[in-house]
Order: sequence, then C-alpha cells, then structure tokens
Amino acid sequence: MVAAGNTVMRQGGTRRNVRILLLGERGVGKTSLILSLVSEEYAEDVPSKAEEITIPADVTPEQVPTHIVDYSAAEQTDDQLGEEIQKAHVICVVYSVEDEDTLDRVASYWLPLIRQSSADNRCPIVLVGNKIDLVDYSTIEAVYPIMKEFSEIESCIECSAKTLQNISEMFYYAQKAVLHPTTPLYNYDTQELTDECKTALRRIFKICDLDNDGLLNDMELNTFQQWCFNTPLQPQVLVDVKAVLSKNITDGISEGCVTMKGFMYLQCLFIQRGRNETTWAVLRKFGYDSDLLMSKEYIHPPLKVPLGCTTELSHKGQEFLAVLFMQHDCDHDGALSPLEMEMLFSRCPSPPWGEEYRFIVPTNEKGWITFQGFMCQWALMTLTNVRKTLEYMAYLGYNMYNNECQTNAINVTREKKLDLAKKQSSRNVYSCHVIGPKSSGKTTLCRTFVDPKLEKLKPDIVPSTSHITVNTVHVYGQEKTIVLRDINILNVQDALTPAQIQCDAAALVYDASNPKSFEYIARIFIKYFADSKIPVLIVANKSDLMEAKQDYLLQPNSFCSKYKLMPPQPYSVTRTVRREIFVKLATMAAFPRFQAAWVLFYKHSPLRRMVHMLLVKPSPIEWWSSIRRHMKQFGLIQGESVVWWKAGLGLAVATVAGFVVMRVLNTDKR
Repeated sequence: MVAAGNTVMRQGGTRRNVRILLLGERGVGKTSLILSLVSEEYAEDVPSKAEEITIPADVTPEQVPTHIVDYSAAEQTDDQLGEEIQKAHVICVVYSVEDEDTLDRVASYWLPLIRQSSADNRCPIVLVGNKIDLVDYSTIEAVYPIMKEFSEIESCIECSAKTLQNISEMFYYAQKAVLHPTTPLYNYDTQELTDECKTALRRIFKICDLDNDGLLNDMELNTFQQWCFNTPLQPQVLVDVKAVLSKNITDGISEGCVTMKGFMYLQCLFIQRGRNETTWAVLRKFGYDSDLLMSKEYIHPPLKVPLGCTTELSHKGQEFLAVLFMQHDCDHDGALSPLEMEMLFSRCPSPPWGEEYRFIVPTNEKGWITFQGFMCQWALMTLTNVRKTLEYMAYLGYNMYNNECQTNAINVTREKKLDLAKKQSSRNVYSCHVIGPKSSGKTTLCRTFVDPKLEKLKPDIVPSTSHITVNTVHVYGQEKTIVLRDINILNVQDALTPAQIQCDAAALVYDASNPKSFEYIARIFIKYFADSKIPVLIVANKSDLMEAKQDYLLQPNSFCSKYKLMPPQPYSVTRTVRREIFVKLATMAAFPRFQAAWVLFYKHSPLRRMVHMLLVKPSPIEWWSSIRRHMKQFGLIQGESVVWWKAGLGLAVATVAGFVVMRVLNTDKR
C-alpha cells in the first residue's frame, strides 16, 4: 500500500477507500444529504450530526468502500474539526442555494480554513448547493469566481436532499475527486494540461512509439488501447479520433498517424469533457500515482535475492534492451551517439549512468557506446544494483513491451555453493578481481579488456577512480560477461576486505621482469586464497621483457606446482593476441574446482594437438606420453610418479585392445 496524496490505494486500483467529509454552515442540510443517500427518502426529523457511515464497494459507482463523515459545530470542537479535515480524502462544502450568505461563507471562511488545516497536502473539494427544490434559478454562475480563486475545487453540483435530486451524483463526484482528480492534470486558468501531466504523457507516447518515428500508427494505437483498457480499438473509433484531430488542431495528424501534439490534445479533450477517469486509467497503467509520480510499487517491485545468489539479465531482459538499442541507433552504426543516448533515456528522469561508461565498457573510435558495451553496462548495473535496473526497466516501458512485471527481466542465479558442489556455474556474469603490486601492470591489463590497443584508455584520460572494466568472452561457445575489478592495495600488510576477496575468480598479477614482484602476490595467495574455493590464475605480466629470477622461497612455476595452480600465464601488452587470459579467467569462473575443464577451450592450446593425435591414431605409448606431458604443463599432474607410469601403461594396453575389438567388429559387418 502507498499513500498517494490523501488517497489510500494499492497500485493497480484493486483495493481503495474514500473518506468524504461534509462541512458547511448550520442548517444547509449536511446531515439530510447523508440520510437521504442512505435511506433513499427524505427524513423530516434529523439529528444534529449523523454517525460515520461506511458504504460497501459493491454499491458505489466506482466500486470502492466509502466512508461518509458529518460535522456539527454544536457537538465538535475546532481541534476535532481540524483533525477531520486532515483525515479526509475529499471535502464536500455545502451551502444553501436559497441563502446567499452561506455561499459567501464558503469563500470567506470554509475554504481558507481547509487550506490552513491541510497545508501540507491540499485536499480536493466539491462545492454542493443544496435545497435546489426551493428555488427556480441556479447559483453555478456565482460559484465560478470561487472555483477560479481556489484551484483545489474539483467540481460543483446542485442537489436536493428533499427530492433526492442529484444526491447519488454528488457522492459520485466526491469519489471521482479522489480517484480521478482534475487538479494534477489540468490548469483551469490556462485551460491546458499541467507540466507534470505533459511530462508523464510524453513518456507514455515514447514508450508506445514502438518504431521510434515520432508518430503513433494504427498498430501502435491499438497496442496502446489494448494495454490500457484491455480491449482492441475499433476501426470506426480510430477513424473518428483522427477526424476530431484533423478538425480541431493543426499537426495533430501526420502521414495518417497521431503526433505527440495530437496525443496530448486527445487527453486534454477527455479532461475538458469530464472524463478524467480515461486519462487516469492511462497514467496509472504506466505506473503513475495521484501526484503524477512513479509509484514505488511500480518501479521497485519485490525481488528476493537469497544469500550467495547474484542477479543478471534474463533472456527477456536482454531482448528488451536489444530492441531499445536498435530503435535508437538511427544511423545503424552499431553505437549510440550522445544524442541517440539522450533520446533513449528521455523516458527516464535522468540517465542511469554518466560519462564513466567510456572507461568501463567497449566503445567505438569516437567514444560512443557500442551494442556490446551497452549490454555490458546493463549487466554490470544488474549485478551490482539490481534495484536500479528494475527502476529503469519500468521507466523505459518493459512492463508494456512484455505485458508483465519487470522482475521477469531479471534472473536470480542459484547459490554459489551449489555451483561449487557441481563444479559448474549456471551464471552468465562473473566478477573477477585483479590483484597485484604497484607497477605490475594490473591496471593496464584490465584496460586492455575493453581497449586492446590502449588507444582510448590512456593514463591521462582515465580518472583514478575508475577501477572496473566489463566485456564479454566465449566459453565453450557460450557468451559470458566478465566484470574485472582492479583491486588497489598499497602494502601487503594491509588487510583485504571481504568485498575485495569474494569473487568468482581471481587474477594475481606480478611483473616477470621485477625480482621483487612475485613475493607480493605469493603472500596474498597464501593469506587469502590458499584455503578458499576461489579459482586463482597467476599472470606473469610484461613477459616481453627479460624474465628475472624472483627473490622468493619458490620460483613461480614451483609455487604453482606446490599449490596445484595452473602455471603462470605469460602476458604482455605488446602481444597481438591478449584475450586468452580473459577467456581462461571466465572458464575458471564457469567451472570452479574442475581443473580439467580449464584447458578445453583454448584454440591454440596443447589440447588441440592432443585431439589431433587421437584423430590420426598414434601409438598408445606416444598418445599417453603426449597427454601426460600436456596435462603436466597445465598443472593437472604434480611431479613424477611410478604410479602414473603404471596407469599409463595400463591405459595403453586397454587402448590397443580397443582397436583390436573395433577391427574385428568391422570385419564381421563386412
């Protein structure tokens, strides 16, 4: 439940209630109006004040429970009156059409009092002229100046408690003033839509403009009608709408389609004709509350993310964003220019990210975000701030595109402990931390992930606060998004925080040409990762330089062998191919605690040669020796062992036997 102004309602309008307060001078017939509504007959003897009455939803025009509250100056104090005014959702100020003084008191006393008592949240008002059965004239003309002075007056109606004339209509207008108020939508002085209403309708128009051509064609109008009112737009109605626009305004129709100006005019026309409920139905369907703000339930629907789980875009979410990108990539160059980006996010109060995306995700040579960069930026936001993703999915119109809540655009992954148990992750977005000593080149390594040639992310351009890069790689034919986080540590003695340690895979980087560099990451590994379940990749950076002997107890290869890590991976920014490091990190994250899977994907890896040897049917001894040599190179076999030689010999004998059996079977078939 949310409080929208003084109106209490649930998003979607399934449960609402209205509290109506009747005020006015003594003798104007406030109590008689209430009793006539309830009993449907006029009572000659009435009490000084009627008890609070609740009318069930099923007998009210708007299908909402309604509470009607009377006021008596003889029985209530001024403090009690103030409390009732503050609790009311709408106030009916009653005057007698035969007594001009009671109407004067409406303007001079009652309306100023209501303003003063509800200054923080102005309450809608309905002026009610009672006892119309006693006169043969109308007081509506005298009411117009009052309505102009007090903009909170929603409507005015004349009725008779004695003849029951317009009694039901009076309370219907009171309900309508709460559920479909005019004031937020329309300015009577200018006879135009309010700025807030125009802003909301512009967003709705842009969402419904599916082909992004600035016009609503027949298909788009029908989709809009179906979404808002759950019924198709009849062809004749469509013709009549276009005829009204063509007749009354210029530029309302263009190329047989409705323009933004025409769309605004139609909503204004509904309001001028007293059909506020039509415009409100549209606004509420697109998430607006009674103050024309996006309701919290609409932009922040509940989404449970258990401990150990992460959030990423679902297939539907990715599809929606891909369509948005293509709609606004007007020049079809595969990137969004600043103007195109501005147009895309014009549906939102503000863009979801600033200029920092140029240092985080892939961009083109102009620094414009590419489609890949666009999807990576959304993947990052969904991983780190899913609440914000849900909010912007609502702003952008996901709910209408897919006719469902935007939580369906999010996939909550399974718990990480299950991934570890199965030795395989079902996730598509991984967080990888890059740790190393100063001058080890870890920051440069991270930047080459999105700018391989380092043409755009030069040190004098990238702000010092930029520590994240995001891009995609392929693991076994599946696209995975990697979020690389450059972890800054000044001294090895400084403790790492849990947020700096917890990740899907870690890259510990050292300068292979600096003899003091490896000790740093070795101590980091022993202190934080040796007993963890986080896959670790050791990266020997600057491998194009002369390799230095490290001033540490163990050399890097021996260290990796001791702790059952893959051998140090050489890396240098001067190389032509550098993405292999990132593919390996992604593979380790996708298959935690399953080292055999870490060597199966590299195009130019020794495994390729192993597979080739199997295809050409080498001798069993040669085959086993090659397999063992390559497995040892990847750190899957530690040291020499007689047991391994025996196992290899047994495997070779089994292989020979298998070949013999296959030949016999083939001979029998012939």
